Amino acid sequence: MAKTVFITGTSTGIGAAAVRLFAQHGWQVAATMRNPADAKFDDLPGVRVYALDVTDGANVTRAVQQAHHDFGGLDVLVNNAGYGLVGPFEAATDAQIQQQFATNLFGVFSVTRAVLPLFRTQQSGVIINITSVGGRTAFPMNSLYHATKFGLDGFSESLWFELAPFGIRVKVVAPGGVATDFAGRSLQMTVDPGDEANPYVGQVRSVLDAFSGRGGTFSTAEQIAEVIYSAATDGRPQLRYLAGADAQQLLAAKAQMTDEEYLAMMQKNFGLA
Repeated sequence: MAKTVFITGTSTGIGAAAVRLFAQHGWQVAATMRNPADAKFDDLPGVRVYALDVTDGANVTRAVQQAHHDFGGLDVLVNNAGYGLVGPFEAATDAQIQQQFATNLFGVFSVTRAVLPLFRTQQSGVIINITSVGGRTAFPMNSLYHATKFGLDGFSESLWFELAPFGIRVKVVAPGGVATDFAGRSLQMTVDPGDEANPYVGQVRSVLDAFSGRGGTFSTAEQIAEVIYSAATDGRPQLRYLAGADAQQLLAAKAQMTDEEYLAMMQKNFGLA
């Protein structure tokens, strides 16, 4: 019998690539997104699309239960939905802060909690949380995004312990830069980079320029999907999977430096020295 994966945030990017890869390997896929009209999976057998807003608890429960009913079970959960909030913390509104945590962190909590009784009953399952290299190290002007990704990384590590006795594996896939529309469609700003009166605008522009200049080192969404698929199927108790050469190189460099050396290097790299 084919296995089933439930994936959040599948309209574009990593989520869409993961849907296609799992389907090509013969999996049944519950592809979820806020607007099912955005789905582009008509050519893929075994894929069903569900409306899902991870910030709506009742919607989460309905989607998980419906997918479980439709497919007769769930084997893997991929928590992929998320977006980036960029800019100075001081300028962030309460609504921006709340929405960033509601989507990137609390949404993961909600979907995971909905799936856990099913996994616990069957004494098996894999939960894959898509964090970021930004869940292990921080970049300038991304404080709230990093707060959610560092939180998700710690949540996942602790959850690894409590779910292991039930045969449930918890895994973290941490991509570096990815050549998707994350920097456009999935990015929000706390300030207008054109606002000359804002005291942080110079730093914001430097950071945005530095990120735009790194595009040539980014992984493709399909490459990240391969790592997700490997994490789902390798049968190993491994917790963290770094995805992308840039992520691996950055953390390897950080491990060889003092905090002061690393911070100075990052300031220089982002034009803030």
